[in-house]
Amino acid sequence: MKKNKLFFVSLGCDKNRVDSERMLGLLEAAGFSFTDDEFEADVIVVNTCCFIEDAKMESIDMILEMAAMKTEGKCRKLIVAGCLSERYRDEILSEFPEVDAYIGTSDLTEILTVCKLDDEDITSIPIPGRIITTPGHYEFLKIAEGCNKYCTYCIIPYIRGKFRSEEMEDLIREAKKLAESGVKELILVAQDTAIYGTDLYGVNRLPELLSCLCQIPGLEWIRILYTYPEEITDEFLQTMAKLPKVCHYIDMPIQHASDNILRKMGRKTNHAALVSVINRAREIVPDVILRTTLISGFPSETDTDHEALCDFVREMKFDHLGVFTYSQEEGTKAAEMPDQIDEPIKIKRRDELMQIQEQIAAEKMTKHAGKTFKVLIDGYLPEDDIYVGRTYMDAPEVDGFFYVSAEEQLNSGDMINAECKSSNAYDLYGEMIKRYESAE
Repeated sequence: MKKNKLFFVSLGCDKNRVDSERMLGLLEAAGFSFTDDEFEADVIVVNTCCFIEDAKMESIDMILEMAAMKTEGKCRKLIVAGCLSERYRDEILSEFPEVDAYIGTSDLTEILTVCKLDDEDITSIPIPGRIITTPGHYEFLKIAEGCNKYCTYCIIPYIRGKFRSEEMEDLIREAKKLAESGVKELILVAQDTAIYGTDLYGVNRLPELLSCLCQIPGLEWIRILYTYPEEITDEFLQTMAKLPKVCHYIDMPIQHASDNILRKMGRKTNHAALVSVINRAREIVPDVILRTTLISGFPSETDTDHEALCDFVREMKFDHLGVFTYSQEEGTKAAEMPDQIDEPIKIKRRDELMQIQEQIAAEKMTKHAGKTFKVLIDGYLPEDDIYVGRTYMDAPEVDGFFYVSAEEQLNSGDMINAECKSSNAYDLYGEMIKRYESAE
């Protein structure tokens, strides 16, 4: 019997990507084949994001583009999944008559029912795996769903629900499969990775999870993203310091440093606590790399608040920093606050912060000249005859690269030792010394 072809679009964050990969695994096990040509697809699935207005518009534009395949292509069913479905389920079906069904974020297995065509029997399937959509040598492991923070600017708790940890045994089993498939770098993600297990087991079990993951053969790096600063404990830092596979890299979204704005954001920290945790991290893990994100132009943010944030960035000297202009999201408390900031002011403040950070980053990068790093190769640029890789200091898709020249041929996923020769504000340049030899 001819397999129905499916075209899948995944938008948004890496947590959404994991959901997409799990749905793809279910669909493959159910007998679907996949195509990269939307014109040839019998079924099209769009896994959407609506975290901020730009993401919402990207999702809507993609739905409209795929809806055209009902007449221009072979599409018989258009399915919308993910955050937009969860948040605007009624509107999707009324505004987009081409959409045949939607599924939210709570039960991904519904994808089998809604994608079913004709009289297909797809209810009895083996336990599926994930369909890897990253290059294959790094992959994300989502250790929890949802969030309990309820920051005033964020819609995620209303879409994804309360914080819910995955069973540790399931995570270890999934990580082993990923390692067996060739994954070298495992990246732990959740809305707040630092509190893993507190809901499920009554205690924080992130250190134990990290210890178990480090015992899996084949994994070389374990990277942790999205750790709220108020949840970073000495135990967490000491675990990072003692486990050789855990990257000395902390991604802590702080969003602001003015106590006035932090309070209005509903954050569970303050300026003094932020300084304390950053200093503590550098004390316990001296070579730690710190990444953060900030929001410029939050409602009622004054010039004084903005200058306090600028001073904080100058003082803390983050290794990586991203700044987003505040997005007035429907359904959040911040959207109803008075004294909304005009867009040009948001942009001006964002640019000022990024200019400060660019200088800090450039100064930090020059200090790496002459050092030898373990580098994971991501790819090759034939026009420049140079390999593109990353050190422990850089997460994929958000940070910089290490451009490496080598006398021998390398492949994506190879690990080497390379010496840094020069740098710019965001990237390193160097030469391969030798292939990395694992201690395993």
